[in-house]
Amino acid sequence: MPHRRNLAGKRDCPLVAFIKGRCTMRIWKTGAIAAALLPLAIAQALAAGKDVSSAEVQYQAGSSPLANVEMYQDINPKAPPLTKAEFDKARQIYFERCAGCHGVLRKGATGKNLEPHWSKKDKDGNVTEGGTLKLGQNRLEKIIGYGTDGGMVNFDDILTKEEINLMARYIQNTPDVPPEYSLKDQLDSWKVIVPVDKRPTKQMNKFNLNNIFSVTLRDTGEVALIDGDTKEILSIVKTGYAVHISRLSASGRYVYVIGRDGRVSLIDLWMEKPAVVAEVKIAFDARSIDTSKFKGFEDKYAIAGGYWPPQYTIMEGDTLKPLKVVSTRGVTVDGEYHPEPRVASIVSSFIKPEWVVNIKETGQILMVDYSDIENLKTTTIGSAKFLHDGGWDASKRYFLVAANASNKIAAVDTKSGKLAALVDVAKIPHPGRGANFVHPKFGPVWATGHLGADVVTLISTPSEDPKHKQFKQYNWKVVQEVKHVPGNLFVKTHPVSKHLWADSAQNPEKDLAESVTVWDLADLSKPKAVLHVAKDKKLLVTQVKFGCLKILIQRNTGNNLHLIRPDIYNGNFL
Repeated sequence: MPHRRNLAGKRDCPLVAFIKGRCTMRIWKTGAIAAALLPLAIAQALAAGKDVSSAEVQYQAGSSPLANVEMYQDINPKAPPLTKAEFDKARQIYFERCAGCHGVLRKGATGKNLEPHWSKKDKDGNVTEGGTLKLGQNRLEKIIGYGTDGGMVNFDDILTKEEINLMARYIQNTPDVPPEYSLKDQLDSWKVIVPVDKRPTKQMNKFNLNNIFSVTLRDTGEVALIDGDTKEILSIVKTGYAVHISRLSASGRYVYVIGRDGRVSLIDLWMEKPAVVAEVKIAFDARSIDTSKFKGFEDKYAIAGGYWPPQYTIMEGDTLKPLKVVSTRGVTVDGEYHPEPRVASIVSSFIKPEWVVNIKETGQILMVDYSDIENLKTTTIGSAKFLHDGGWDASKRYFLVAANASNKIAAVDTKSGKLAALVDVAKIPHPGRGANFVHPKFGPVWATGHLGADVVTLISTPSEDPKHKQFKQYNWKVVQEVKHVPGNLFVKTHPVSKHLWADSAQNPEKDLAESVTVWDLADLSKPKAVLHVAKDKKLLVTQVKFGCLKILIQRNTGNNLHLIRPDIYNGNFL
């Protein structure tokens, strides 16, 4: 791909195809790689700040299932006209390539506001006005075509001149308003394929359920269940569009899968051949799901969060029947109302019957008490905007989540229900679940990599173990930055491992994007090894996340999966 130029005439670094692991383990079928990665590579929008790297742009952008949802068209008499056919085409382009940064309602997120008119009052009472109508058709065409220094890449080699003209007209019109998705809508989509009383009363297969991994085959709308002992594919299960994440129930019997289209699929591992036993659609665009895991509530409830509508749904754990829908619209930590705060991630507390629900745009962390869902109690904890994903410390008391666009890590004390710390870190942290280990100098630490910085950050975490009391002085401080490369998505280790593993999946350099760096935990001063997986093995696919551990799954032109196994131990991960 040629270098991209911006309005100032500068050349941006080339965008290359990349493989992006998320939350569970993910592999891509080789025949679909080119088609699948294209929207992600070109779905660039006007990101916040200067000197935006290609890794950051790739991370923020992406297509939305809302591209195919019918929406209301409001004709703005001050805006250039659009026919119904033009409107439908422009809407599809916008939601496939722009909404990830600019938002569904075009009010801006990590990208700029694209409403026809907007006004903003600062603390001194001064009012600033702007909007796409003020910029005008000619200026908008140049911005779309040639990009800007702020991170908007040029689309003149992606869109035709006619399409650029169309998009400039489209964003001067009133933003489309997607439909809401109510409890009734969800109930209408709900389907129990195998009733509870028709399911096995005991495990009907010989699988080691303690070591089975759900592998996302994103572009085929499937998950592969892999035997962690033999590395064989036990079953491939059809789920929904753009599968995003899998979560295991507390009992280990069920796997909950959610796709970006909001479809939730419940897989029963006790069946002779594991299969979907229930499904429901909880949103038009979604990312996250988890279950009730506190003692006495195992498998009782599931919870899933939506990007659009911005809300979460509580369901029956064994049937997926929707029980309650809760909106996440509200005020940001800055005190401003936001109409589109997306549910970024959800995890289940180990200490209380609560879910930790992270709301991206508001920067609010919700502790949702599921002990009595008819009288739902929620604790709201303010942190920093643009919350994304995170992981537990070694004690599983503290949940650390990245406020990535704010360059902070928020630590929540799930025992006290309060914010334990807000730690400043390097640019665009992306921990996935992070990595826990005992540092030889600083004691227990939690690690995160970064999309926008060339380091792996180590944060000291509290410990009640008397042997770690001398490290208390370091708690919630950045104690070390380990030299790496930008574009990291995941860092991982293991309780019995002597190594720290980190990918660089969104680095613009192909060889680096297809590599994993390994450090000796006893000496983090320099990498012990850099594994150039695809290059060395002459394979087509690079990395994924295996359970809670990052490993490599490589696919050759045949049907074999090749695994590199970094200190896996009985499927029990830290």
